[in-house]
Amino acid sequence: MSIYGQAVRRPITTIMIFVGLIVMGVYSLNKLPIDFYPDIDFPAISVVTTYNGASAADIETNVSRVIEENLNTVSNLKTITSTSYDNMSVVVCEFEWGTNLDEASNEMRDALGWAEQMMPEEVEKPAMFKFSSSSMPILFYAVTAEESFQALETILDEKLVNPLNRIEGLGSVGVFGAPGREIQVDIDPRKMESYNLTVEMIAGVLNAENLNMPAGNIEMGLMDYPLRVKGEFSDSDELKNIVLASFNDQTVYLKDVATIRDTTRDVSMEDMTNGMKGLSIFIMKQSGANTVQVCEDVEAMMPELMENLPEDIVITPWWDSSEFIVGSIDNLSRTLMFAGIFVVLVVLFFLGRWRATFIVILTIPIALIVAFIYLFMSGSTINIISLSSLSIAIGMVVDDAIVVLENITKHVEKGARPKEAAIYATNEVWLAVIVTTLTVVAVFLPLTLVGGMTGELFRPLGFIVSITVITSTISAITLTPMLASKMLKLRKKPVKVRKLGYDNTIGRSLNWLDRFYERSLRVALKFRWGTLGIALAIFIGTMALAGSMGFEFMPEADQGSVTAAIELQTGLRVEETSKVARKIDRYIEENYPEVEIYNATAGSDDQGGITALFTVSGSHRINYNLTLVDLESRSRDVWEISNEFGEYLESIPEIVSFEVIPNGGMGGTTENNVVVEIYGYDFEATSQIANALADSCRTIRGATNVTVSRDPSKPQLQIVPDREKMAQHGLNTYTVANAVRNRVQGPYMTRYREEGDEYDIRLRYLEEERNELSDLNNIGIMNMQNQLIRLGEVAKIEETWSPPNIERKNRERMVTVSITPYKVPLNVMAENVQYRINSMDIPSGVTIEMGGAVEDMQESMMDLSLLLVLSLILTFLVMASQFESMRMPFIIMFSIPFAFSGVILAHLVTGITMSVISMVGGVMLVGIVVKNAIVLVDYINLMRARDLELREAIIVSGKSRLRPVLMTSLTTILGMLPLALSTGSGSEIWSPMGIAVIGGLIFSTIVTLILIPVVYHMMLRRSEQRKAKVEYDFMNGIEN
Repeated sequence: MSIYGQAVRRPITTIMIFVGLIVMGVYSLNKLPIDFYPDIDFPAISVVTTYNGASAADIETNVSRVIEENLNTVSNLKTITSTSYDNMSVVVCEFEWGTNLDEASNEMRDALGWAEQMMPEEVEKPAMFKFSSSSMPILFYAVTAEESFQALETILDEKLVNPLNRIEGLGSVGVFGAPGREIQVDIDPRKMESYNLTVEMIAGVLNAENLNMPAGNIEMGLMDYPLRVKGEFSDSDELKNIVLASFNDQTVYLKDVATIRDTTRDVSMEDMTNGMKGLSIFIMKQSGANTVQVCEDVEAMMPELMENLPEDIVITPWWDSSEFIVGSIDNLSRTLMFAGIFVVLVVLFFLGRWRATFIVILTIPIALIVAFIYLFMSGSTINIISLSSLSIAIGMVVDDAIVVLENITKHVEKGARPKEAAIYATNEVWLAVIVTTLTVVAVFLPLTLVGGMTGELFRPLGFIVSITVITSTISAITLTPMLASKMLKLRKKPVKVRKLGYDNTIGRSLNWLDRFYERSLRVALKFRWGTLGIALAIFIGTMALAGSMGFEFMPEADQGSVTAAIELQTGLRVEETSKVARKIDRYIEENYPEVEIYNATAGSDDQGGITALFTVSGSHRINYNLTLVDLESRSRDVWEISNEFGEYLESIPEIVSFEVIPNGGMGGTTENNVVVEIYGYDFEATSQIANALADSCRTIRGATNVTVSRDPSKPQLQIVPDREKMAQHGLNTYTVANAVRNRVQGPYMTRYREEGDEYDIRLRYLEEERNELSDLNNIGIMNMQNQLIRLGEVAKIEETWSPPNIERKNRERMVTVSITPYKVPLNVMAENVQYRINSMDIPSGVTIEMGGAVEDMQESMMDLSLLLVLSLILTFLVMASQFESMRMPFIIMFSIPFAFSGVILAHLVTGITMSVISMVGGVMLVGIVVKNAIVLVDYINLMRARDLELREAIIVSGKSRLRPVLMTSLTTILGMLPLALSTGSGSEIWSPMGIAVIGGLIFSTIVTLILIPVVYHMMLRRSEQRKAKVEYDFMNGIEN
């Protein structure tokens, strides 16, 4: 017994099955988390290592290279890059897509264990960070304070961070730019030397005194007592009375030679929000957690927590990822709703029956519900990819139901009883319906096999569309005939035709359209070669126009945020950098009413941490984050504001270079930029080429944010020891270097513990005793004979230049030049940059490669080209099997190239740039356009089987199938229309896909209705003539 026969005969069972699906779907929908993109694990792990006081060159030699050498043996490693800054090293290992990052992390930990043994003792333990879309901060708060500023970190930790950590789904709360507490012991060198003491002796005493050590157990009577020596400092004032030595029978205390202060760390970074001093709090979610829910929970708890804080502390949210997510999801939800309404109107327009329309439309919620069940079971989220997938599917899921119901309606109109008509009519078309669905699946399912970032993003699209169209097919051959058998009735001809009735208005218009199409088809068949020639000319013309189109990697959405990285004169003090920042603050307040909150950080946080992965810092750098009001509330978009802000920064003489990034910061969309990678060991040669190329690229039209990744060399003082003189005084290089470091930077010290927290004890010379060259020359170094030797006696101090940051890729030094196109396609900019490179004289030992979004775009285009070929092969295999013919698939697939013509014309007419999103839409068209051609060709074959002459079979079939073809095309086109025309949050991302599908489908539908019958006639005319000749000879008894 057939499935549709069972469905019609057992209606209660059929309804219960679908009701069960709906219940499961509604439950799944309520449990699904909401996010912007699917949870993507970018295959990269970074290693952040801090080494306070070390220069970039020292970091490269002692940290970055050591880590690189050890990590190079990790499996599936694609590239290894490192950046060595002052105080810090960041090494990033990028793996092949599909690599198990947990296994890679374990391998990296083992390798880092070996690396740690080879690095200097003062280097902090390397911290690993795994990249993931869920590992990006989802919320930023700016905290400002006045009287409470010094103790801000402790207050926030107790009253804000700990309560927030209890929120379900919240990963961690981090504080950035906090004024950390520190015990500073500032030594007066003259007093110290008068007591025959050294910094090393004082450090040794303090480390030995600050001790809490177990000393075994003592058995006394019946008890066993653990013995512990407790000498830890219980109060920072205790340090003043620590005994250092006895000199001339006089006890020397620490307070006799040093000033002890319990204070905050020296300012290395200044964090300002809306012009007020403060710090930043960033919040991260757990992997798989609901971004919107976590943000809402944090925002709901924050007012209650703020009540417990001192009155002068003000907390302001300055970046909330959930706002853009909610705006985008709401916009897509509205798009989905409008698409559904348009589909209902199309079906009602063509069928003219409310009951028939209801039966067809019921397929939509059922298909969507099953998609939600899939998302829930696969652990996915509701995001812009999954919702846009549903928007694409909404116009396609009714196609099968339309074909089945239209055939059932014909049989009912001929007088058949609804029950018999439902079974008989479904039997006629059910195989063709399944084949058309298989062609769609043959296109969308391979999307799940695409590699790289494109595959990660669009895998849900392939699965969701495949699942929804399969569900719609099952619904069309079970639920649709069952409901038709119960709800459809023979429509009696009214005695009096209403003037404004359906038959007298829309019905007459459709009948006129049928007749017009019949005449057009007869003309096309009469002038077959002319029709074919015109079609091919149009195709060749559109392909020629493709050369003038612009290409980009991914469209950017206006997310209402701007970041700026500003660089001043290298080596400038933080205090001077802050003055420039305050000047920029005033300009922002006066000229940008669109800016809701702005945050500026001047200098660098010498404690490093996770923020080092997202911002470049230094004492001469300023980083800005501007949060704009909603898109609807401002007249300028984010690109205009960014461009104008860049023009202002250009006018400030103190600024050496800057980069303004629209939609920058955490969670920003992929930046469409051209990155030129210049490899070579020689700093001078590579820097010269990079700067020359940057200067050349600045003259290119539309080139903005032209930056060189390597900062200009900064001045540094280099101590050059005289080995002969050192030997005479019984010293060596290590002793001299260690002595200088201990007096300027401070030796490795014990930590002061209080209430479970640990604070640094910083021991070094008074600031006024280490700020001049004469002070450095006067540093005293004790030799083995207890003689005090001055540094100036055994070494000289020279001023040299050193790079502030050193980049490496695959263990080779590299510098990059980045160019961001403004109102210029990415491919055009890449061509102009390549022309500039070709005209340069490149010395030996230096190589240049193109990277950035250009590289990503080329990889994605290659993946999508392979996907297109695979889709075409699978589609051909499905159709060849269905028609048991090698010619029929070629006839049907003749409409596919013209779909690409439609895509190109749609992009040229709308003026948008071709992107990976558009190309995915183009690949999708392969499955969509052949559906109409299959319906038409299948019916022509049926008419020929009923002994109609070839030309007549084509005309009868075309006229009969015109309405179903128009219905299925219009439901898909109008289903995509809200997606294409959307202007709300995030619409820039998915709009190109809608435009591509609409343009391709309109063009290919016209081709299907006119050109496919012509090609069918041309390819089968001769075989028809041969068949007729054989029959004639047989009738006359003539042998061939």
